[in-house]
Amino acid sequence: MIATALVLLLVFIGISIPVGAALGVLGLVLDPLYSFLPLSRAMGEVAWGTSNEFLLVAVPLFIMLGEILLRSGLAERMYNAMSLWLSWLPGGLMHANIGASALFAATSGSSVATAATVGTVALPQIEKQKYNEPLFLGSLAAGGTLGILIPPSINLVIYGVLTNTSVPKLYLAGILPGLGMALLFIVAIAVACIIKPEWGGKKISASWSARFASLVHLVPPLAIFGLVVGSIYAGVATPTEAAALGVVGALILAALGKRLTLRMLRETFEGTMKSTAMIMLIIIGAAFLNFIMSGIGLTTAITTAITDLGVSPVMMLLVLVVFYLVLGCFMETLSMMITTIPIVAPVMIALGYDPVWLGITIIVLVEVALITPPVGLNLFVVQSLRTSGSMNDVMLGSFPFVLMLLGMVFLLAVYPDLALWLPRLFG
Repeated sequence: MIATALVLLLVFIGISIPVGAALGVLGLVLDPLYSFLPLSRAMGEVAWGTSNEFLLVAVPLFIMLGEILLRSGLAERMYNAMSLWLSWLPGGLMHANIGASALFAATSGSSVATAATVGTVALPQIEKQKYNEPLFLGSLAAGGTLGILIPPSINLVIYGVLTNTSVPKLYLAGILPGLGMALLFIVAIAVACIIKPEWGGKKISASWSARFASLVHLVPPLAIFGLVVGSIYAGVATPTEAAALGVVGALILAALGKRLTLRMLRETFEGTMKSTAMIMLIIIGAAFLNFIMSGIGLTTAITTAITDLGVSPVMMLLVLVVFYLVLGCFMETLSMMITTIPIVAPVMIALGYDPVWLGITIIVLVEVALITPPVGLNLFVVQSLRTSGSMNDVMLGSFPFVLMLLGMVFLLAVYPDLALWLPRLFG
């Protein structure tokens, strides 16, 4: 059963069936092959039960929040401010790519939205300032991955739903690793540009008066972050309600900036509906597949096969890392999480791993999948923003950042408090 399911899934994805549909079709194929009951008749009930989860309402709200920030011009002003403060480092505006991505991630909750927003603003600087193109593109793709680690994160919400783990605790746990990840990316860029100074482009200078004047443009995203995350920890809002507060705050900021128009709202709603429909199809398809897998005993077979290996918790963690690295080469990240976490999480938690720590570790591994070929989503996002050039440039430039992400997995394994200290402090 395990071999059949894996081969069929790879075939469906390989022939370019959309991931959400591929997961649902796989369930429909496995049902008559291995079940003595017509489990597929429960498809409607599974779809309704999955989409009726209150916490998932946060998903379209966080997507809408990112869309508003992008279309209101707040993101562009934020990037320009970060460029003034970080461009003195070896690597110039590439550090602004990471800094702006980290700041935008603290409001959008989406890696794709983060990469697309910062990339749209930053790409013209490659030719203008004579940067090394692969490394610059890699910094955009890698910076986008911060969108699913730094709270508020859509992926952390979904992990919380799948494992019944506290989303506020997951949000707290993601702050230090997220900031640490941004710092590791900055170090990687600086080291590369110290070794190869010509990669860092033209030297950019800025006066202190200009830097301090630009701080006003960093206030809106920080205010949104404070509104969303602060309302959760003040106990006045659930994650879903906090997402709605963030949308209201972003609309007020857009109105104050005279960018709140009917056209902007229409584009925001269209973008939100498209992204939400894609995500919900994947969630429903994966939920149906997991229902079929449980019904035919495949989930139990996989769990038993893993536990019968008799490996130590440390070895199991290494197996998990390799598993996600390999799977990330074939599956889109959200579908990978939804399909694997119901199987992986119980095994790892039974071995003694903290569910909050495990969630952050899995998210970092999923970040690796975002920037590794052949289906690294952020690679495609950055490439789609270019007018010319090969995808190989983006892949090559992302490689140093893959090493940094794997370094973060190592740090989380050696120092679990990197993720657990804040939840323990405020728990």
